[in-house]
Amino acid sequence: MTAPFRFPRFFVTTPTACPYLPGKTERKVFTELNGQHAHELNDALGRIGFRRSQGVAYRPSCIDCQACISVRVLTGEFQPNTTQRRLIRRHADLEVTACKPWTTQEQYDLLRRYLNARHPGGGMVGMDESDFADMVEQSPVKTYVVEYREPSEGGRPGRLVGACLTDQQADGLSMIYSFFEPEHEGRSGLGTYIILDHIVRAGRAGLPYVYLGYWVEGSKRMAYKTRFRPMERLGPGGWTRFEPEQRELPLGASVSA
Repeated sequence: MTAPFRFPRFFVTTPTACPYLPGKTERKVFTELNGQHAHELNDALGRIGFRRSQGVAYRPSCIDCQACISVRVLTGEFQPNTTQRRLIRRHADLEVTACKPWTTQEQYDLLRRYLNARHPGGGMVGMDESDFADMVEQSPVKTYVVEYREPSEGGRPGRLVGACLTDQQADGLSMIYSFFEPEHEGRSGLGTYIILDHIVRAGRAGLPYVYLGYWVEGSKRMAYKTRFRPMERLGPGGWTRFEPEQRELPLGASVSA
């Protein structure tokens, strides 16, 4: 009798400048996801704080810092607050489709507008069409591109205003990366709405969690994640309830998974 998959080999990256905390360096531990049991391995690693990027699962392994905290939303207990309910009503007309992980020119053009407006100095701003295709299409697990479109007219699809690369794990949805129209009159709060929609979708599918990646205390880029309660954090003793200090953010605040 053979094991379902061989114990993976792990590797460590060379330390580089931290993108979230000035003056800090980051280091990651990672392993490859391949073979017929890649999905099971990704599920197991996801439960202990790993994230997926193409055919690799990784998590922070910094020498002198533990600021990156894995967080997930409890879908069965989530109740939107007043601001979130208003956003749900505002964007209720959007047509949402879970598509196969194949890229389109429309998706890439939206990503370019998003990166140029929201993250002009970020590490992804130099991503070309080939890089984008690799990010989306090189997935050894169950992955979708969830598209958010304005209402169709005359049988033609409406304008694409948001998208999220999403993995479906055994216990939840893992939001790999979301992007949306950065400057759209009447469509503020799209990034928040995409997360709210994932919470609803996970709940309807009987999945108890939506994984939001890492929350970093002191990083403004990650502050939006505290708006989705109740949530859990991963610590040395496993997953526990998490009640970080919450600061109300404007509806147009940047959101990226």
